Amino acid sequence: MFDALSPEEWTAVRLSLRVAFWATLVSLPFGIVIAFVLARGRFWGHALLNGLVHLPLILPPVVTGYVLLLLFGRRGPIGAFLEQSFGIVFAFNWTGAALACGVMGFPLLVRAIRLAIEGVDRRLEDAAGTLGASPVWVFVTVTLPLILPGILAGMILSFAKAMGEFGATITFVSNIPGQTQTLPSAIYSLTQVPGGDAGALRLTLISVVVSMAALLASELLARRIGRRLTD
Repeated sequence: MFDALSPEEWTAVRLSLRVAFWATLVSLPFGIVIAFVLARGRFWGHALLNGLVHLPLILPPVVTGYVLLLLFGRRGPIGAFLEQSFGIVFAFNWTGAALACGVMGFPLLVRAIRLAIEGVDRRLEDAAGTLGASPVWVFVTVTLPLILPGILAGMILSFAKAMGEFGATITFVSNIPGQTQTLPSAIYSLTQVPGGDAGALRLTLISVVVSMAALLASELLARRIGRRLTD
């Protein structure tokens, strides 16, 4: 299957992996913070924050991509500021694809970590606090190891979502071969040209294999870490 891939198809595969990796990695610290706030926080606007985090799951992906284009495009308020101040460009660039994929996968990341935090026995944290540990040290030494399976599961789900994201990505950064054409975009392009069915099928099989491998790896690693924590 891999031997039959054309150079253009290989480029789409590598770009998808790159985009999914950075989308997941950059989203992780924000996901942990938001998940902790949602799991432990009691404040006005809690429901609103929770709704905003999960909004990409229910909005049409095209709408999410268009909002990103308005905000992070070259003429958008955030995009223009980042380009002028730091030279960072998102629109019609692979970094924009990573941003779109990160936004679409963020709810899955946050939900998995939040459920893990809510499952932590607070008495363990309280015990560490009574021994003189600061809240930050309690989180690092007690809470973080306990929620590691949830973090891992959230990262894998976010990565798999990023690998399959299409609507928001193509709306925000278009479908430029070698620059923004990820696996879903490449599959879509191949289905629109005569004789492209074989290439579309190859890339579809690769998408399925990568997604299943990610999910299986998440399950196996989560179980292994869970056993270590309970031993």
